[in-house]
Amino acid sequence: MRVYPVDSPQAAARLLAVLLVADSHYSMSELKALNRLEASQQLGLGPDEMKELIDDFCEDLLSAHHGEWSGSSRLDPDTRNTLMAQVQEPALRRKILALCEALALADGHLADGEAAMLDTLASAWRAPSDSQPPQQPTENRKGLE
Repeated sequence: MRVYPVDSPQAAARLLAVLLVADSHYSMSELKALNRLEASQQLGLGPDEMKELIDDFCEDLLSAHHGEWSGSSRLDPDTRNTLMAQVQEPALRRKILALCEALALADGHLADGEAAMLDTLASAWRAPSDSQPPQQPTENRKGLE
């Protein structure tokens, strides 16, 4: 897989590409949604750059699987985690997740691969405070004893 700088438009857009081909193909309605949402502009790319990035990602998938096309749903967990780790900024992560959700639903069908990718993104990027109840600092508890 190509390596992009952390939080770059390319690293962010590649995650949209992962979602687009999670079910082994992308539909015309998903491509239209990409344009309607102005996803490339939201991520700091031009529409042609987005198309090239999607093409590059598909080439990388083919190369990684020795020419056998299976979409991104068969990405190994380490590769998927590496791609997700290239986006660190919380606001950018939220934007990507919202765009991925909109793209996954654009064709009126949420495929298993798309649902799995959305779940993976949401789980991996959940803030630690989202999954644990807040605790009082130790010094405050001492004062209450």
